[in-house]
Amino acid sequence: MRLIKTIMAALIGAAISTGAAAQGYPNKPVRIIVAYPAGQGTDVATRYFAEQLSKNLGQNFFVDNRPGAGANLGTAAAARSEPDGYTLTMGTNATHGVNQFLYANVGFDPEKDFEPIMLTGTFPMVIASSPTSGINSISDLLTTVKAKPKGADIAMPSTTARLVFEFLKERSKAPLFGVPYKGSGAAMTELMGGQVPLTIDTVTAVRPLAESGKIKPIAVTSLKPSELLPGVKTVAEQGMAGFEVLAWNALYAPKGTPPAIIKQLNSEMQKIMAQPETKQKLLSLGFEGGGGTPDQLAEFARAERRKWGPIISAAGIKAE
Repeated sequence: MRLIKTIMAALIGAAISTGAAAQGYPNKPVRIIVAYPAGQGTDVATRYFAEQLSKNLGQNFFVDNRPGAGANLGTAAAARSEPDGYTLTMGTNATHGVNQFLYANVGFDPEKDFEPIMLTGTFPMVIASSPTSGINSISDLLTTVKAKPKGADIAMPSTTARLVFEFLKERSKAPLFGVPYKGSGAAMTELMGGQVPLTIDTVTAVRPLAESGKIKPIAVTSLKPSELLPGVKTVAEQGMAGFEVLAWNALYAPKGTPPAIIKQLNSEMQKIMAQPETKQKLLSLGFEGGGGTPDQLAEFARAERRKWGPIISAAGIKAE
């Protein structure tokens, strides 16, 4: 009986402690770790959300940039932080989706070490062609490469681009050859010059050059057409049903953060996401707004890992 009373007292004490931790939250500044450099897309979007949360909750939410090791450095720091609601992190498809398959040791577990809060934004990748290539659609691409003994090269300026390439190659069975590039700049220069016929890149990188006619976007990798590139068909619409590759951002807290705080942050983020100016701000940055519950984010991230783990393993992709 004494043991039962002791256990009950401990449980009640924990419940009171959790409630006290959430009551009056936040009562001091909250940092959001961003595992990318200042000025990068995820960083700029996070700063917008931090500004809105600061305004709505009356405390300073600020960004703490911790880039390095393919975004693993800052994410691991977030995982080791006190789970009290005063440290959050903006995860991505890299940190909470594919990095565990690319690196021998990322320093954290994307599921066991974090509490999901909300998916904050998604964006498709874009397959674009050189104006001199004569490739204006996925059908053109497949017809062209299958007619060539050596197939065709596709520039890959990022890990996400590599994933699109591997998925496209797997689904099409076409003789495609990926050419790694160190960032978008060199890839776009050679695409415009016709040295490489195709590239895979972000909307942010493609859109200005597409609008000036210097390159041609032939497909987006979302399931549905994107507001970010109106008029450009999806890969799925062009004959590959179910083809989808999204880059994404999502807000997380360290594992053990009180549920009441997670619920409050999700509610506040939902309000911010419902603002018309938020949609326009994210579109200007190359994102489509997210939303949903913590459980929906958890399942979304699990599905991403189930999808990409086997593809990365089969292709033998490793972080450089």
